[in-house]
Amino acid sequence: MLSESRLKSLLERFPHLNIALLGDLFLDRYLEIDAAADEPSVETGLTAYQVVRVRNSPGALGTVMNNLAALGVGRLLPVSVIGDDGHGFDLRREVEKLPTDLSYLVQASERLTPTYTKPMRQDERGDWVELNRLDVRTRSPLSETDEAALLMQLERAWSVADGLIVLDQLMDENCGVVNQNVRARLAQLNQRDPEKLVFVDSRGFLDAFACGMLKGNRREVCRAAGIDALTPASVEQAVTALAQRTRRPAFATVGEEGIVVASVDGPCQKIPAIAVPGPIDVVGAGDSATAGLVASMLAGGNLIEAAETACLIASITVQQLGTTGVATPEQVLQRHQQHAGHSRGE
Repeated sequence: MLSESRLKSLLERFPHLNIALLGDLFLDRYLEIDAAADEPSVETGLTAYQVVRVRNSPGALGTVMNNLAALGVGRLLPVSVIGDDGHGFDLRREVEKLPTDLSYLVQASERLTPTYTKPMRQDERGDWVELNRLDVRTRSPLSETDEAALLMQLERAWSVADGLIVLDQLMDENCGVVNQNVRARLAQLNQRDPEKLVFVDSRGFLDAFACGMLKGNRREVCRAAGIDALTPASVEQAVTALAQRTRRPAFATVGEEGIVVASVDGPCQKIPAIAVPGPIDVVGAGDSATAGLVASMLAGGNLIEAAETACLIASITVQQLGTTGVATPEQVLQRHQQHAGHSRGE
């Protein structure tokens, strides 16, 4: 594993990074319900849940932004489209708390701000449980006007960023920010400036990207490579195929097993995860790994160092229940020391 001094060296460079992010920026809205305050609705007779606290947080692309900000990255440049509505107002207010330049956001009057509303209610043991989620978003393609504005902002951000993270969140193709025209423009930008780091995380369309470092979980990389089985060998085969497709390294997150790293020409390597005691919440773990991988590589880390740092970060975020967790540099260093001591039998 990378040494503590090397890890410190990487973390110390994070505040000097400018990272652009392209994708759908959601509002995560948590509604905390007081179970003891339930009352019947006079109009319907149904139980009316009583919300006693509302927590807003940037979600989807914003989850990666939260992680980068917590790690101390200097400036974030989100390139996205949100609505001119109340959810958009709340989202901007939360994003403004991060080290973010909002001038690359497109605000569209005819689109809904993507929002995940998550009612939270305590069970009989006092543990918070998420009820059925309520999703708000526009399920149609961007207008020509909004797409043109988005492409212009992508060009602007590309010119000043050290690297670009693409988060392709949606499963219905061409209905979000990352559509076929955006992918084509991204390929043109990468061809023009091939040394700039492009990192792509896509739930359903990894196979549609012609450039960048591709990353997904075991199911996503196998689907993108046209492989049905989900064995360790098939994951390695899939991530190797993705690396060869774009001529860039590729990554597969494999849960409690860690991260599989494929270089362009060399063999795959699996970086083991950091084992932590339960209970755990894996929501957002992939986004925290993305933040760690990209920030570490931009700070000068090699593929293995970046994956090891990402595993340290993910081991911290999965222990934060009922929220998409983040990790600070201090926590990362502390986890490294704990893991190193455990490995030595201390």
